[in-house]
Amino acid sequence: MSPPLLQALSRWLPPSKPVRRPFELIYAADECPPRGALGLLALQHAATVLALIAHVLAAAKIAGLSLPQTHSIVAMTLLGMAMGTALQAWGGRWGSGTLLVFQPDPMMITVAGAAIASYGLGSLVQVSLIAAGVTLCVGPLMRHLRPLFPPTVVGTVVCMGGLGLVEPAMRNALGVHASATGAAAALQVDGISALISGATLASIVVLSVWGGRRFKLLGVLVGLLIGLAIAAFSERLLGLEWLHSAPWLALPQPIAPSFNLGPEIIVAIVLIATLNQLDNIGCLIVMDKTDNADWKRADMQMVGRGIRANGASDFLSGLFGSFPTAPSSANIALVHATGSSSRYIGLACAALLLLVAMSPLLTMALTLIPQAVLGAISLYAAAYLIVSGIEMIATRALDSRGIFMVGLSLCAGLATMLMPGLSKGLPDGLAMLAGDGFVVTGVCVMGLNLLFRLGTRLRASCELDPRQGPISHQLTAFVERQGGAWGARMDIVRRAALAALEASEAIQAAGGGRLLVIRGSFDEFNFDLELLHEGEPLRVGAAAAESNDGSAGATAVPLDLDALMNSSDDDADAAEIERQLDAAMARVSGVLIRHLADKLSSASLGTGQTVLRLHFDH
Repeated sequence: MSPPLLQALSRWLPPSKPVRRPFELIYAADECPPRGALGLLALQHAATVLALIAHVLAAAKIAGLSLPQTHSIVAMTLLGMAMGTALQAWGGRWGSGTLLVFQPDPMMITVAGAAIASYGLGSLVQVSLIAAGVTLCVGPLMRHLRPLFPPTVVGTVVCMGGLGLVEPAMRNALGVHASATGAAAALQVDGISALISGATLASIVVLSVWGGRRFKLLGVLVGLLIGLAIAAFSERLLGLEWLHSAPWLALPQPIAPSFNLGPEIIVAIVLIATLNQLDNIGCLIVMDKTDNADWKRADMQMVGRGIRANGASDFLSGLFGSFPTAPSSANIALVHATGSSSRYIGLACAALLLLVAMSPLLTMALTLIPQAVLGAISLYAAAYLIVSGIEMIATRALDSRGIFMVGLSLCAGLATMLMPGLSKGLPDGLAMLAGDGFVVTGVCVMGLNLLFRLGTRLRASCELDPRQGPISHQLTAFVERQGGAWGARMDIVRRAALAALEASEAIQAAGGGRLLVIRGSFDEFNFDLELLHEGEPLRVGAAAAESNDGSAGATAVPLDLDALMNSSDDDADAAEIERQLDAAMARVSGVLIRHLADKLSSASLGTGQTVLRLHFDH
């Protein structure tokens, strides 16, 4: 790209929401890398996602398609991937404004292959249009579905997505194949495949961790090239002779549509497409979190725009025979590895995908990337997604409900993965869903989230009784207990507990009466506490900092340390020093409360009682 074109793009790109730039990013979302770095980064993203065209090849193998038919699907799918990636990077009303690259949807491999095998190649158009229609229907609803997708739910789904990549990635990386010996079957590891994948993964990790600013950008590309070089040297790079007869440029051939799918396979497509939005949501939230150093919660409007872009690109490309697409987890891991989330990289990557779609030679070359190299890249993506999911879960306080919700959902998904025979005997459409650990985890975590919300009040109160133990312990226990039940952010729960303790001390230091009740309320945006106590209202505004003892009109008097150290044993001096110490401690507590709480107010209830309100933005 030339500088004038980059300048034009910067003027036309819709603005992103203002966020604080994470320090670990080399190029943030709205920062345009230099031309050389931009080209290398876009090339790495394109190479990574092009390797995942294997999902289309797997579906074509299930359907028994010929090479020309497979090439048509690959070319049209590349057009859909380019369109979806460009829309996401562009942003605005039809995109998230993030570097989110699209791949052929791996969850659709089985159902799309079965549909093509039973109803012909043209049925792929109907498969893609149904999936796109479901996606377009879900997008506008996302802003209203925040309670269904708290960070604990999304984090569990993201973590399971990473766990689901481990088994196929290891098989590809190690070249594992079954070897039957009598009645027993053993798994054998191919040494050359292990060498190829090990060198690829080691190169990515070394350059990502120790490569510095410049070489960190090249990690995946260098790993890919090293893996290909070892594969070529060991004669594992097969099929190069196929490339001689392929032309450099040619327009993709659309697929003639047919609309003859049976009702059972339509139901399966709708269910898979609906559950696939969990992966969509998880990837969009991970990218939002990557771009925002102050990330607190999911931006569901941005998520809705991202899902809408996915649906629009699938619908337009699906009319011509594209395979359904989904966000690429491997490319999200590449964003982390390179420390670059610039939207300009997404636009450049989309241009490269479009170029490859127009070249039969390049699309044919995609089928030659060794499985061991793909396995190494998938392992890196799996590691990143597992840790990202755990981090997202850990942002929220968890009580027994949250622990069971996350733990049981992961157990259900892992059981499905490790015991594939569990879904046998079910109807075909249901068996495809019940046999997928990712789908099972998503259904379980959403269902348990809704179940455990039943009976959970978003308002609670507790009477404070000195006979039941220290008041400070009762305050801390209430805040931590309710924070866990409500699934509030851990940092907010800690701040609220500390603010409640400081408020208790400030009330006592200001001469207030005993604390009577603590109340709390919560929604996804607000965490509020109320302390009901005897006595006059506490001075909590700016004037509070000017008062020693909390009384109206008092003038701040600095604590005289010399007088304190040289005071006599006279009762009057001792009383004055004690008064000054109490006043100083009251000021300290007041300052701490004002720094801990986002809003603070105190008001009399007219019955000799006062309520102190503490508000925390959530």
